[in-house]
Amino acid sequence: MNTQVKILDVGDDMPVLELPPISRTTLALFAGASGDHNPIHIDIDFARSAGMKDVFAQGMLSMAYLGRALTEWVPQRQLLSYGVRFAAMTHLGDRIRCTGKVLEKIEHAGRPCVRVQISATKATGEITLAGEALVALN
Repeated sequence: MNTQVKILDVGDDMPVLELPPISRTTLALFAGASGDHNPIHIDIDFARSAGMKDVFAQGMLSMAYLGRALTEWVPQRQLLSYGVRFAAMTHLGDRIRCTGKVLEKIEHAGRPCVRVQISATKATGEITLAGEALVALN
């Protein structure tokens, strides 16, 4: 775990976090860890009855991956806010890649901060999550 305060500048990239392909095991483990037991994510028969070809990942799984990428980059205490919009579904076999870039330095509640553009993207280039984080510099 990263505990040192980072010196961040506009244009800095967050280290890329690349994940293995999404599997049924991944979905089942995340359902247990998150408490999201919606059968559309773990039961193929239920997913098909809902018009889907197969189960698909919980949106919060990719959000958790992005949170992991952020807190591997900066200490959790520096992460002041984090928000995303869900843009596309993540299917079995998709490989998620989490990235971020410092957009600007700002002051928030009297603290120097940076605004970071973040996203989770499939190997195909399709963005599944897009958002921003606010990271304190001290």
